[in-house]
Amino acid sequence: MKQSIFARVAQLAKANLNALLDSAEDPQKMLDQMVRDYSNNIAEAEAAVAQTIGNLRMAEDDHNRAVDDANTWGRKAIAASRKADEFRAAGNSVDADKFDALARVAIGRQMTAESAAKAQEPNLAAQNQVVDQLKNGLDMMRGKLGELTAKRNELVNRSRVAAAQSQVNDALKSLDVGDPTSAIGRYEENIRRQEASVRGQQELAASSLDAQFASLEDLDEQTEVEARLAALKSIDRKAIDY
Repeated sequence: MKQSIFARVAQLAKANLNALLDSAEDPQKMLDQMVRDYSNNIAEAEAAVAQTIGNLRMAEDDHNRAVDDANTWGRKAIAASRKADEFRAAGNSVDADKFDALARVAIGRQMTAESAAKAQEPNLAAQNQVVDQLKNGLDMMRGKLGELTAKRNELVNRSRVAAAQSQVNDALKSLDVGDPTSAIGRYEENIRRQEASVRGQQELAASSLDAQFASLEDLDEQTEVEARLAALKSIDRKAIDY
């Protein structure tokens, strides 16, 4: 379990997230899967770290118990030795020897407890180192998970923005095809043509009317010429009659 956790931590530390995203067919799905995988790995790592810490605390309890036992037997050895000295000073060698024997037993058990405590110290140091490494690895995994989650959220937001922009572009393209303003423009063009036709008809009618007035003017002029000619002839006839 420890080795697998260290391997995962090493893999996370070496992972180049940008390179992974560049090579992925669907970066968002890949990030979602990575977030799930790392979340599961973190849960496993947390359980393993908790178990390792629990084992360390048990070992510390055993070491503390051995230290306490050594101190307790040391105090008993001192007490027995002092008692032996008191009996010996009083001339009671039998009880003195008895308490010296008890002191020796206490010293022996003190030495056993001290040896046990000393033997446990390298294991405690190793377990403390393992716990520190596992905690650091767990922090790295949590940091990588935060990085993955932030990257996933960024990608999702960018994807949504891109989708919205694509919809706007599609809408603009559809406006280019069926733009109501273009229909209005064509309708306006038709009206302009109709107005031009009306102006043409008006000009044609005006030119025809001008021609009619011109013919009337010509007729009036001809009538006046005839009238003046008749007047001249009338004057000439009068002159001849005289």
